Amino acid sequence: MEPSIYDFIKEEEAGYELPVQIIDGYEWSMKNHIKTTVLYKNSQFTTGKDDNKPFKNIIRPILNLQYRAEGFDVKDIELFINSKDEYYKSFLIKKYHEKWARENGIDTFIDQLVESYVDFGGALVKNVKGVRPEVVPLQSIAFADQTDLLSGPFAIKHYYNPAQLLEMEDLGWGKQSSGATGTLQDVIYLSSAYKKVGDEQVKTTGKYIEVYEVHGNFPLSYLDPEGSTEKYSNQLHICTFYIDDKGKRNWITLFAGPERKPVFKLVLRDEIYGRALGLGGAEELFEPQVWINYDQIRMKQMLDEAAKIIYKTTDDAIAARNNTRNMSTGEILSLAEGKDIGQVDNYPRNVAVFEKNVSDWEAHAQMMGSANDAIMGESPTSGTPFKLQELVTAEGHSIHEYRKGKLATFVEEIYRDWILPQLGTEITKGKEFISELSLEELQSVSQSMIDNMVADNDKEAVLSGKVIPDDATKEAFKQKTREEFMKGGSKRFLKILDGEFKESEIDVYANVAGKQKNMAAMTDKLVNIFRTVVASPDVLSNPSMAKLFNEILESSGLSPMDFGSLQANKPEPQQIQVQPQPVQPQPQQPLV
Repeated sequence: MEPSIYDFIKEEEAGYELPVQIIDGYEWSMKNHIKTTVLYKNSQFTTGKDDNKPFKNIIRPILNLQYRAEGFDVKDIELFINSKDEYYKSFLIKKYHEKWARENGIDTFIDQLVESYVDFGGALVKNVKGVRPEVVPLQSIAFADQTDLLSGPFAIKHYYNPAQLLEMEDLGWGKQSSGATGTLQDVIYLSSAYKKVGDEQVKTTGKYIEVYEVHGNFPLSYLDPEGSTEKYSNQLHICTFYIDDKGKRNWITLFAGPERKPVFKLVLRDEIYGRALGLGGAEELFEPQVWINYDQIRMKQMLDEAAKIIYKTTDDAIAARNNTRNMSTGEILSLAEGKDIGQVDNYPRNVAVFEKNVSDWEAHAQMMGSANDAIMGESPTSGTPFKLQELVTAEGHSIHEYRKGKLATFVEEIYRDWILPQLGTEITKGKEFISELSLEELQSVSQSMIDNMVADNDKEAVLSGKVIPDDATKEAFKQKTREEFMKGGSKRFLKILDGEFKESEIDVYANVAGKQKNMAAMTDKLVNIFRTVVASPDVLSNPSMAKLFNEILESSGLSPMDFGSLQANKPEPQQIQVQPQPVQPQPQQPLV
């Protein structure tokens, strides 16, 4: 009998339990990596929770820092039309994208992307038709190629309740024409009120159906029993099973068909050759976490011993005559003549050694996680110069900015391949929506609108044989129209005409805050320039000083063109008023 997709699932799921060798002496298990990350992030031991063992979580605070430092928002993603003659369309597509991103929860998508990227060292994203892309929880991976996730077949395990499963009927699930061997109603009837959590079956309050979503390059015989076993194609299989009375697993196919386009993308953090995932933010802290927990457990044991009050005595009969547990304050013990009693010294003298070791491991963890005190928000030690603190903070952010740049490039690719074609399809149909405009946008829109109105009035005057209004009349009209427009507030209805974007090429530019420029350093430079110009507004009137000013701007990474107006508006040199000299009376010549 030829192997089937069911045999493949069973074999690969069992193989996923085993590690792979990355290099001599280094084995790695993707499943164990994901499991340990989830456990340590949530203050759980890999051996199970034990209240007698303290867990000092050093991983979560550093991960929270990395989420903030390496993440970005929807506002950092800008769309524009790649045409100098259609710049106004960039404004419309930008505003429509804001509405679309809000309705589809793109901010949530970015947050989930960043968390998976940071926690596990990689994020797997799935293209879902008609809605935002989906970040696949790596915990839901049933099996995959542990050396290169997207190069081989892999499966995602889902748990659907009956209502969720029936929603999949629109996608062809449970239909014989889609390769199904059973209906959705059959599967629901055969399901049970259990869900597999980790390695355990958990009783649930309602029915759940365990479904395998399998993607990969398989023999044609997986789709058609009479198909070739030597020819392969990219395929999608949706499979589930039920347990019969004899405890046997019986498989059912809900969907089977070719997969013509790739629907997954993967981004890796600190990529490691030969591993399906990069170095995770939690993984780089596994070692410090283990040894800090070790020290905490030993210190707890020492404190437990120190908490015991133990007495010693030379009177053999004292223990029989007295029980210190029931004694009251001020009660007197009776000792035999020449005997003594005292407390055993069980002070934990070695606890300082463990405390220092904990501090050393915490410092090592901060270094590994690029989370120095300045970035973590800790106050600097007394006497630290402000500029030094600012430099340390900027340098501490550099590795996070690098990783943020990789994420920005990845999101740019997702927009280019998946989101922009979808947006392009939507906006060519014509859309009307409400949007909130900034003051600058209101001014720009009003200026364009008024210019068009003035031009239309001039055309109408010429065509009707009337006199074109003079400049004063036009200016009064502009002012009145502008005032009336601005009274309408910041929320305006925008309308995209049907077919307006049909021939336009939409591009995306991911302007990730802090990636292109260091905002703190940039602000410092601009403040210094501002102070210079305010202190000596006429300094740029000197050609030599103006040239030096331009060189300073270029050396600072700024464009002299952005400050051209300062030189264009330099004050005119004042004309020196020459006072007329009074005419001196000439001495009279003596009469001869």
